[in-house]
Amino acid sequence: MEIAILTLVAYLFGALPFGLFVAKSRGIDIRQQGSGNIGATNVFRCVGKGWGIFTFTLDVLKGFISAFFFPKLLEVDPEWGVLFGLAAIIGHTFPVYLKFKGGKGVATSAGMLLGVAPMVVGIGLLAWGICMVVWRYVSLASMVAAVVIAGVVWVVDKGWIVNSALTALGVMVIWLHRANIKRLLNGTESRIGKKKEDNV
Repeated sequence: MEIAILTLVAYLFGALPFGLFVAKSRGIDIRQQGSGNIGATNVFRCVGKGWGIFTFTLDVLKGFISAFFFPKLLEVDPEWGVLFGLAAIIGHTFPVYLKFKGGKGVATSAGMLLGVAPMVVGIGLLAWGICMVVWRYVSLASMVAAVVIAGVVWVVDKGWIVNSALTALGVMVIWLHRANIKRLLNGTESRIGKKKEDNV
């Protein structure tokens, strides 16, 4: 029962639309700007770099706090952090507060990974950074990082629960970026430093 309750708490925590809150504090409804999404990338483009980074940090904390600290609260195996982290990611992606229309969960996923597999997320962030330097597409960098993480976790072997969860997470990230994939193939996806596009 305690695990079920804390899983619900993680979902509700993850569903908090920090991007919307941050943008509104600056007098902007982020849902009416750029891509219309509430994630850090859209805040970065439409509100400002500093506010985008701040939003990214808050979204990362959703996943990290749920994955790292919630198992400690219940004094259960750290692998339960995967469940709580995934609940936070689902909350961010499908927030009950916004009729289940949220972000793409990349930042919150990174936070969850930091809580359960920090070395793996370090490799994923390296892949993300390289892609950003070379191509400057947030969507492409996020998908590459998701695939790298899904592969690396099996190499370092964090256990079948963590391995399977992060593989499923990678698939979800790709699926949520399906519109970006079409734009990448059509050559219409915008790059950081240029015009508006999707979020994390």
